[in-house]
Amino acid sequence: MPANRLGCDEFRVTLRRPDRRAFVTAGALGALSLSGLLRAEAANTSAQRAGERSRPQATGDPRSRVRSVILLWMRGGPSHHDMWDPKPEAPAEIRGEFGVRATTVPGIQLSDMLPLSARMMDKWSIVRSLHHHDAGHSAADQICFTGYNPGPNPDENIYPSIGSIVSKQLGHLAHTVPAYVMIPRMVPGTGSAYLGVAHKPFETQADPAIPGPFQLPNFRLAHGVTLEQVADRKTLLKQFDHLRREIDVTGQMDAADKFQQRAWDILTSPAAREAFDLDKEPAKLRERYGLMPAFDPQAADRCGAPNWAQRMLLARRLVEAGVRLVTVDLRWWDTHVKGFESLRLGFLPRWDRAFTALLEDLDNRGLLETTLVLAWGEFGRTPRVNKDAGRDHYPNVFSAAIAGGAVQGGRVVGESDSHGAFPKSNPKSPQDMLATLYQHLGINTDEQYLNNGRPIPVLPSGKPIEELY
Repeated sequence: MPANRLGCDEFRVTLRRPDRRAFVTAGALGALSLSGLLRAEAANTSAQRAGERSRPQATGDPRSRVRSVILLWMRGGPSHHDMWDPKPEAPAEIRGEFGVRATTVPGIQLSDMLPLSARMMDKWSIVRSLHHHDAGHSAADQICFTGYNPGPNPDENIYPSIGSIVSKQLGHLAHTVPAYVMIPRMVPGTGSAYLGVAHKPFETQADPAIPGPFQLPNFRLAHGVTLEQVADRKTLLKQFDHLRREIDVTGQMDAADKFQQRAWDILTSPAAREAFDLDKEPAKLRERYGLMPAFDPQAADRCGAPNWAQRMLLARRLVEAGVRLVTVDLRWWDTHVKGFESLRLGFLPRWDRAFTALLEDLDNRGLLETTLVLAWGEFGRTPRVNKDAGRDHYPNVFSAAIAGGAVQGGRVVGESDSHGAFPKSNPKSPQDMLATLYQHLGINTDEQYLNNGRPIPVLPSGKPIEELY
């Protein structure tokens, strides 16, 4: 597929892969795959203990040790011209079909399609000078999730994602929930690479965007089986293994028991089930995020979108429960054909409502000061409108929205030129943005991990965007 054309079908193949990488699979009473994941995690932990003993420990405000990140991943590439960096003075073929709107912060304008965001401008900020060099969806995904260029197959990580780094360095904030969650499934760039299976994301599999009750398949037991029956089976297995444990001079059996127990604790944890139980949210709040049906443009050459607003609400529940990093798949902003129509009827009204609802919800719960929210895609869109009334892939300059943590609202960092074609001042890289997230979480970006005996740093370059603070 050419790099500048539609990528919807490309991802549909990835989305359907039956790959359950975390917790226990449906009817998982035989496998308890989480215990294997935890076992791998412990093996990694033992190898890094010496380094951890010398690492400075968090001090001061205890909240500094419980910070979280929500990544709102706008895959496909949202148009900076038509959202966060409008060019009202540019020619029509650059300016596009939308007007501009003043915000509550003097001097900052947004697309007129974002009225709620404009009224909440004091709560969030914009970086308008991001740039990199790759116009392919998966390749650019890799850059934005890892800070490194892709490998031969851009759909597969050869460097670990930010979530995997967070899982590796910080581990589980609460032992009853995972450290790193993907809603609903992994996308290119989100893998753990050489950090191993222990640090892959937990994929919800179930999608809050689909109408009906939200039920996580990992927490459903085999038909007709109760937790009490499983507990009895677990007791029998312990009794059966008692003799083997007594003669196990290596201690491996005791170690295995600990992993099984931790897996069981998560599987049966009321806290985990509560965190993922989206149906416990009040109907009024779910409506505030948005219950609009999926947007379907009814055309094979155009991309639609599920109701990813409910995915954002689930992300809030998860960070509240102790998940360190949640990535929310907000596809599919690949607006090559009739892009303005798709944005007007589908994407922008849904985005404006859900994004502001998330910030408002986090703020009302006192979570915004400890939760950094970053909304971005793998690149922006071309300055010039194409012949199909859309815009194509464009990595030379793009924007991101960011809020929470130490980020001050109502700021604009960097500037694009008059056509939104290149950074004009204060250019920023995806590595700078990742460094900003890592700083918020307390990640040591100088840490190195071995890949085939070669030490690889967390980031190859980049520094936090201090202007946001």
